[in-house]
Amino acid sequence: MKYLFLSVLAVLQLFGAVVQSPVVSVNEGATEVTIQVDKIDVGVSGFVVHKIANDKRSIVASVVVESFDASTKKAKLSIGEYDALSSGSLPKGKWSVEVGDEVVLAFGYTRGLLIAPSEEIYYRITKSSALGWVHPDLFAALLSFNGHPTPLRSDFSQMSTESSVGLVFLFLQNRVFTLDAKSFKILAITDAKVEQKEIKLPFYTRIEKIDAAWWGEGSNELKEYEPYYYELMVEANRGHKGLYEILKSGGERFEDLLKEFDFEGKKDDRKKRFGLF
Repeated sequence: MKYLFLSVLAVLQLFGAVVQSPVVSVNEGATEVTIQVDKIDVGVSGFVVHKIANDKRSIVASVVVESFDASTKKAKLSIGEYDALSSGSLPKGKWSVEVGDEVVLAFGYTRGLLIAPSEEIYYRITKSSALGWVHPDLFAALLSFNGHPTPLRSDFSQMSTESSVGLVFLFLQNRVFTLDAKSFKILAITDAKVEQKEIKLPFYTRIEKIDAAWWGEGSNELKEYEPYYYELMVEANRGHKGLYEILKSGGERFEDLLKEFDFEGKKDDRKKRFGLF
């Protein structure tokens, strides 16, 4: 188990520091911005802060890192709607992203949520790091409020917003997948050789029952642990070759998921990324 603790700890130490950088360019359709940064991972999410006046600023958009060029130290970020602070009782500005606005990335990366199949695995992994772990009971309570015994990506996004959780960790088949909680992009895959003696659905939590809505996506009980969470990851990581190879070696039960990969980037995942449906 010492190897597991050291491996997970090493990965977690890669995250945690908020990255701030000004916008250096905005494309013609205002769908993408460029920033200058020493290093950043594809999939890291954040937001853009727009300067309204000398002492007034407002968040005007969500962003996700789509590419990073190590030679030029430039990263391209896709732009999406920012609704974490939305309120029907407050006026909504019509400001747009401009050159000079400040991009804030990796916000909340000091707090994480671990989805694990059992209590033993949950505590073996979480005790290996000083990361601020948000207990899955809180996530289960959110799911119960939403009527989702089967968690949706929008539930993870909501958890991220309401509890300032920047990272989601999924334990699947002796691996820990580190994901950005908003974009659900894979940031790291770490070996975690832990014996899996049992599986609690939809994940380990001390809450015995998650209330279900009468109808709609997420209202049914989760039947299988690994296939479902792999499916959620594939939706957001259709071009991830590492995930593809893992599923390819997983046998017949993952054959349908292999068909969902798109290494040419033809399938747009932007709406699900920001929890719009």
